Amino acid sequence: MHWSERRILLTGATGGIGRALAETLRDAGAYLLLVGRNTGVLEAMAAQAPERSDWFAADLGRAEERQALVGFAREQGIDTLINAAGVNHFGLFTHQPPESVETLIALNVTATLLLTQALLPVLHAADEAWIVNLGSTFGAIGYPGYASYCASKAALRGFSQALRRELADTAIHVHYIAPRATRTAMNDPAVDAMNAELGNAVDAPEAVARAVLESVERGATDRHLGWPERLFVPLNALLPGVVDRALRRQLATIQRFAGRA
Repeated sequence: MHWSERRILLTGATGGIGRALAETLRDAGAYLLLVGRNTGVLEAMAAQAPERSDWFAADLGRAEERQALVGFAREQGIDTLINAAGVNHFGLFTHQPPESVETLIALNVTATLLLTQALLPVLHAADEAWIVNLGSTFGAIGYPGYASYCASKAALRGFSQALRRELADTAIHVHYIAPRATRTAMNDPAVDAMNAELGNAVDAPEAVARAVLESVERGATDRHLGWPERLFVPLNALLPGVVDRALRRQLATIQRFAGRA
């Protein structure tokens, strides 16, 4: 893997992790097609390296805009897709508005899957291609206050695993990389306060971006970032009752902050 030879479509490019990925990939010499909704921010980001960057403003939830993006990606000879677009919601599921659930699933799952599907012919045309899906520790560990988000990332993890196996006889590599808590503007202030009180580690977006590139370079197909999160994921799979009891001790604190979100 040589990033300077890659032509990358990056969704969620204006978000916290997305921006950090854009900067890290730009420094590594990759060509970037930056995708998001904020035209002004995208244009400013692309202007930092105009000879190696382009941008496309799109609402990935709209079929016609996805198709226009795919057409542009074909013209640019894209050989790598990084799905970093996503939304989060912290709060008790009982109180989450139905439209919030629908919006979260529509972007985190439906739009991501449909964009990937539409881009597969473009990726198949390349000599070698990569799909990198940004997940979350909460895709493997259900955490109170994040029921919908956990569901969406668990779906993305299952999709990545199935697609990787489906494309095993092709030149397309599929990676699922799951950061732990990350310091971005997407977090409600109550989340930051809760993590501080519980002593939960929170990573900088730049550290996550570097770990994503390193994971792909190493060929890691399903990687969870951070310690002890990498221990908790298999522990939760093998002995979920142990994690149940640990989170039960934190529940009152989580509920208090979730009520403020």
